[in-house]
Amino acid sequence: MTWDLVANVAIAGVLTGLVYGLMALGLSVIFGVVRVVNFAHGEMMTIAMYATVALFAAWRIDPFLAVVPVAAAFFVFGYLLQARLINPFVTRPEHSQFILLLAVAIIITNALMVSFGPDARNVQVDYQLESYAIGPILFDKARLYAAGMALAASAALFAFFRFSLTGKAIRACADNYLGAKVVGLDVKRYYALTFGLGAACVAVAGCMMILLVDVTPILGPAYTLLAFVIVIVGGLGSMGGALLGGVLIGLSEALAGLFIQPSAKSMISFGLLILVLLFRPQGLLGKKA
Repeated sequence: MTWDLVANVAIAGVLTGLVYGLMALGLSVIFGVVRVVNFAHGEMMTIAMYATVALFAAWRIDPFLAVVPVAAAFFVFGYLLQARLINPFVTRPEHSQFILLLAVAIIITNALMVSFGPDARNVQVDYQLESYAIGPILFDKARLYAAGMALAASAALFAFFRFSLTGKAIRACADNYLGAKVVGLDVKRYYALTFGLGAACVAVAGCMMILLVDVTPILGPAYTLLAFVIVIVGGLGSMGGALLGGVLIGLSEALAGLFIQPSAKSMISFGLLILVLLFRPQGLLGKKA
């Protein structure tokens, strides 16, 4: 085993991890503001992957171009889901929220099974088989482009929350629910906007993920669990922590597949989760309650 092989595998893991991080960023944003854990998160990304496949099959729309309509549709879907279904559950016990969103996840999985069947679907674009070479180091084009899109989407979300008036209002709702209501902020509307933004994040991640893996209806629960691992490692509610956790998980999975075997990647990811829970329960970038 040579160092350049290890470097190539590590780079591929980091690039994939950035897409993981964008997926988990949506979950982290929703929890950080609304305080509701989206147990249908992976299933929502599966819908985005199937939407990308459908657009490519019907009109040969590249996944990078499909990002715009898919993300816009998911923003509307997430907004309506929060406004019409989830808002009444925000102040209810956590187990009620869990059952509600678990039911949504099961409905999505079965609807996808009925609509698309159990077979795996994918897209085939030319650059999936191409790479950039810097000496012995190879940068897979599909992973590099997907990671670039993930970074761009994450930067846009960071800028929105940091600089826009709406983003500042959402942060105020997250910091002090009662205080936000007292000063006249429409908290429920801002919660719906936040859920829409989280759904748009997972939509962009889904459009990129279809370049890396095939999609099946039962893929959702695995990605929901992966998103939980990432946000707990990075720090639940921390946007930067979600990206960091995604990179660490992507890197650990890639190296585990190289040094041990591909089936061991989940073992390494959960081992990392246990270590973080033991030595830094709030996550790497999380804050103590």
